[in-house]
Amino acid sequence: MKTLVVIPAYNEALNIEKTVNNLEVNAPEVDYVVVNDGSKDNTLEVLKKNDFNYIDGFCNLGLFGAVQTGFKLAIKENYDVVIQFDGDGQHSAKYIAPLVKEIENGNNIVIGSRFVDEKKPFTARMIGSRLIAGAIKMMTGKTITDPTSGFRAYDKNCIIDYANEMNNPPEPDTLVYMLRKQRKIKEIQVQMSDREFGESYLNLVNTIKYMSRMMVSIFLIQPFRKVK
Repeated sequence: MKTLVVIPAYNEALNIEKTVNNLEVNAPEVDYVVVNDGSKDNTLEVLKKNDFNYIDGFCNLGLFGAVQTGFKLAIKENYDVVIQFDGDGQHSAKYIAPLVKEIENGNNIVIGSRFVDEKKPFTARMIGSRLIAGAIKMMTGKTITDPTSGFRAYDKNCIIDYANEMNNPPEPDTLVYMLRKQRKIKEIQVQMSDREFGESYLNLVNTIKYMSRMMVSIFLIQPFRKVK
């Protein structure tokens, strides 16, 4: 299947070379595009120096804007599958083929999960993941073990869903809406690495804000959206 890997990158100058090299070694059969989301560091210079495939955003649109840019490109270029792939080096391209295989098997969204075969640790960091997974289970009956994973594959129907609808960010709450649309979601076991350089935007304050937004959306917004 014609596959495009979309890599949103904001201030990933120290990580983006490793990320793209990982793709070129472990998944040379797929195409990729780095969406430089208005980075304030020298991410753009690194992309130019290495002659990577990229789209340069002149301002920071956030994860949704960056990923949606990639989805729109996928529609324009008639791709069958889009892989959402973080620019911080945490994801391994060796799992892309298994993700695509599950799309070929009839699934609409396939999530690279850390917890299909491994137990989720009882750590402060995983409290949010457990709460979101529990909320999704409560509202849909579907168990998603790693709802915050940013390593996902989408089929053509979902590419259209995410590219053309401003209410479909690639976040855990939107999975509730996709399940209501009868989209088939599957998880496969993957291993993820720790971020080597830089810091995640999810500090304590942002984590609380993120969790609050997810809970409100899962319980009060997604179940009542008109299914299109």
